[in-house]
Amino acid sequence: MATQKLYAGAKLRDIRTRLTLTQKDFAGKLGISLPYLNQMENNNRPVSTTVVLALAQEFGFDVTELGQGDAERLVSDMREALADPVFGEASPQLADLRLTASNAPAFARAFLALHRAYKQTHERLASLDEALGREGAQLRPSPWEEVRDFFHYCDNYIDAVDRAAENYAQLERGEIDIRTATITRLRAAGIQVNFAQTAPLRAFSPETGTLTLSSLASVETQTFQALVQVALMRQGQLLEATLDLARFQSDEARQIAKLGLANYFAGAAMMPYRAFLEAAQETRHDLELLSARFGASIEQVAHRLSTLQRPGSKGVPFFFVRVDQAGTITKRHSATRLQFARFGGACPLWNVHKAFETPGQFLRQLAETPDGVRYVSLARDVSKTGGHFGAPLRRYAIALGCEVRHADALVYADDMDFGRASAFEPIGISCRICERTNCHQRSVPPLERRLSISTSRRDVLPYKLD
Repeated sequence: MATQKLYAGAKLRDIRTRLTLTQKDFAGKLGISLPYLNQMENNNRPVSTTVVLALAQEFGFDVTELGQGDAERLVSDMREALADPVFGEASPQLADLRLTASNAPAFARAFLALHRAYKQTHERLASLDEALGREGAQLRPSPWEEVRDFFHYCDNYIDAVDRAAENYAQLERGEIDIRTATITRLRAAGIQVNFAQTAPLRAFSPETGTLTLSSLASVETQTFQALVQVALMRQGQLLEATLDLARFQSDEARQIAKLGLANYFAGAAMMPYRAFLEAAQETRHDLELLSARFGASIEQVAHRLSTLQRPGSKGVPFFFVRVDQAGTITKRHSATRLQFARFGGACPLWNVHKAFETPGQFLRQLAETPDGVRYVSLARDVSKTGGHFGAPLRRYAIALGCEVRHADALVYADDMDFGRASAFEPIGISCRICERTNCHQRSVPPLERRLSISTSRRDVLPYKLD
């Protein structure tokens, strides 16, 4: 099989910029000519083996990062945005989108930001949102979406916060576990920690220095919320510095991101990077064993597995998603080539939707996306009780998966039939950009294909794709 050529011009430019080297000096250190480097940085030539080796030997660069980054995410996001009916049939070719993502990522992000603003405006007009009529009102991207994009394009890994959490999680003599240690440390710092049958999971009073945790919540949730409070109290400067770099467009987005970073710290402290990565490899990513070992929930473990992207010490690249019963994606991240729909729900053929039918069980699935990439997908429901009779039950399902080339590292892939092509379920991202012509669950036709309608014949779908 032919080796795929690697075009990584934007990544090479980024490396050179971080090293504060001119093209001439960078070319000299890589052992190539200046014109050759210029061609590679502009994606006129693929990155050569000589350059890959030089990056590793001369600069200690993790060369696996060359084949990753924002390009695939940007292409997926642009394809979905361009599937919006507002663009009609004037959709660029996939090759053009890849060139844009590789050579002009800033332009691609600006386009996505513009489309988000358009969608928000359209939705406000449709619902007669009075905010558009207020004098001085400004159109901004949704703070929630802005924060989700921040974590999305950081690969859901924040190095400084992750390492700070890992340092915090170093237990001292006499400290039994991270939950006990955290409560003890808070009390030693003058914080009164109480447990009560309260509605909020966590409530902190700066005036009295009292932290109240819900006794109705699970033990792992109590641990998580206590660690969130630690992050907000002890890691304030680190969180603010990270937020400054992100340059959010509104105070709302900054506050949402601050809480998101505190949550990230909590998860990373419960499951410290090196110890968790080692345990994940040892157990072959058995979620239940990892849950018991680290005192975390199944969802917390699955989410943490999707963040193990530390340069030089990466874990298996996973995708992670959480959906509600309506199919709406409430959490999403992918360190794989699989990207999720930014608008609407996930593909109905995906096993994550079936998890609601089999509570408490893991569902396994072999799946193939339209680009021919094959995945192992694991799904399970994660119902969340309110802790007392009459409290609403929140029902979600999560999915965790990786490409089949990592199947040997996944205990859930044992005994699955990888040799039979029909064993792989044909899934997609969004019907509007899925090119499959024979999908029996298609909800709307793809915008890039012409339709044929026959009044004398009716198949599963009321049209055929040309």
